[in-house]
Amino acid sequence: MSDALRLTALEKTFPIRRGLFRTARGGVRAVRPITLAVPVGETLGIVGESGCGKSTLARMLVGLIPPSAGRIEIDGQALRRADPATFGRQIQYVFQDPISSLNPRKTIRQIMEVPLRRLHRMPRAAREARIAEIFASVNLRAEFLDRYPHEFSGGQAQRIGIARALAAQARILILDEPVSALDVSVQAQVLNLLADLKAEFGLTYLFISHDLAVVEAVATASPCSISAARRAEQPLGLLQQPAARPNQAVPQPDSLVLEAARARL
Repeated sequence: MSDALRLTALEKTFPIRRGLFRTARGGVRAVRPITLAVPVGETLGIVGESGCGKSTLARMLVGLIPPSAGRIEIDGQALRRADPATFGRQIQYVFQDPISSLNPRKTIRQIMEVPLRRLHRMPRAAREARIAEIFASVNLRAEFLDRYPHEFSGGQAQRIGIARALAAQARILILDEPVSALDVSVQAQVLNLLADLKAEFGLTYLFISHDLAVVEAVATASPCSISAARRAEQPLGLLQQPAARPNQAVPQPDSLVLEAARARL
């Protein structure tokens, strides 16, 4: 099976600039060199604790920030100094906070039209037909198109964010903690929707999360962990929560005290 996405020694260091002329003096390594591949039609989970560089990695993959070194390949073609439109047609980003990722001054229809107009130069009639098709796929009513982002719940806003990513007709979606800001019941609905869309459109997912239970439920390829304290790419054999390491230093509560507290609640 061919790879939809391949990373080779991809890394990011942010320079520290000081002095009157903002001269770079050292830097902060946000992402250590990472090498991985996502086969076509698979879901690869990326797991790591807060601050380890997961979101920085996602932003590099969609061209929001340039990598310091390394190589990004989509369908075997290297993306070197690619323009934003090239990135947008091949790979799209679903953000963690669905409401803040939508322009509050534009209606949903205007938001949905942006990728169709800028990336594919679609005429108005074709845009309307495509938007109606996508909204039906994510189980949203057409009347929502003339509303503004603040009028929606978190789950509805995330569906709109997914619909916007689909509008670009990209085959790879970077899902950056797409359900962490949602209630548990809504999480299940969004995850089921993502699974249905993957089958319907033949999508490939890179699913970024700190929640191993979610990653274990959605990943079809062996998940990887990212840690700020070690090499970036590390397959997770027996899934272990990276955030559990600091918790080992926390004393466990006395069982009798815990039972008494539960009885009072």
